Amino acid sequence: MADLRPEPPPRIGIDRPGSFSRSCFHERHPVLIANLIADHPYPPRIRARLEALLAESLDGTVPPEVPPGPNQAFWAAELAACAGRPWSALPYLWAESYFYRRLLDATEYFDTESPWCGVDLFAPQKHAQLAGPEIRADLDAYAALSERDRTERRQALLHASLWGNQADLGFRTTTDIAGRSGVVVDDGAAVWDLVDGPGGGPVIVVADNAGRELTADLALVDALLETGVVELHLKPHPYFVSDATGNDLLATLDALDADPNKPVQALAQRLREAIRDESLRVRTHGFYALPSTYRHLPPGLARDYGAARLVIVKGDLNYRRLVGDREWDPATPFGDVVAYFPGDVAALRTAKSDLAVGIPPARLTELDNASPDWRISGTHAMIQVLH
Repeated sequence: MADLRPEPPPRIGIDRPGSFSRSCFHERHPVLIANLIADHPYPPRIRARLEALLAESLDGTVPPEVPPGPNQAFWAAELAACAGRPWSALPYLWAESYFYRRLLDATEYFDTESPWCGVDLFAPQKHAQLAGPEIRADLDAYAALSERDRTERRQALLHASLWGNQADLGFRTTTDIAGRSGVVVDDGAAVWDLVDGPGGGPVIVVADNAGRELTADLALVDALLETGVVELHLKPHPYFVSDATGNDLLATLDALDADPNKPVQALAQRLREAIRDESLRVRTHGFYALPSTYRHLPPGLARDYGAARLVIVKGDLNYRRLVGDREWDPATPFGDVVAYFPGDVAALRTAKSDLAVGIPPARLTELDNASPDWRISGTHAMIQVLH
């Protein structure tokens, strides 16, 4: 029988003038490179590589050499198809992922004979978040949640995780949140229905950023542990800016331990004990540092997702990988786009790119009229569930 499903829309590229994806390469990446050079005392050879990578990504073509590190076979196959093409002709998701892999190469992250081997190039900004005044306010607000009832506390924790590093919504109560118009789609009740539902599988949380976002995620994980086993999936190594790794988890637990609030210290102690007894399983997978979408999951990871009570994917990059980084009509139902997923999934995403699906047409018109840049400004967010 013929496949009558409509063709998916084109992949988002980086070649359209005025597009958000093009601005990432032509406006954000130059600042990123300048910040890396300012943050680290890199020797001339590394500084030269960083500047050469920036120039190549703006005006050059993709070289055939496979950058060092894991997943060599994957990158060899990808580069066999992309070598010689202008960067401007590449799909956005692929180009961005490849850019960050090349950053690791330029800074000698995988070079075992270099003193820069294993040095997280984004560590200064991660450490700054854990030491900054904003996290102090976050944790004070978290401590105050101990006085709230369970339903209100759960809602606040879910929304704190949703907004990530949005300081003005960290650990707010449901009353505070109700007056906000920034949550475009809120399937939060469905998240808790699935978490509390039958089944012996774990809840899987696929983390996004370190710093204040990981702090909020860990507070949510603590609440999820009340319902059973939780798996926290982290990046295997630095990837996009501030992506959470195992080292970031340990640094965050240390910061929570050192906090003067007793409820925050107790949170750290519960999480450490949960890791020890494996009610909280910390995992990673090479897939999380590749440009592949969730439609093309490795078989083992697909089985794990299928056996979970719920998979919660955090952040904008995971959202792009979940729905496919394509030029979707924003009114396209979320369930139609992610129907392929092997189990129940919830996306918690602060909007920081053009991509969106599952927005009711009337709401979309309202948003576009009131805030034309709502998709990229970080001021709007969504909780979307496939069940």
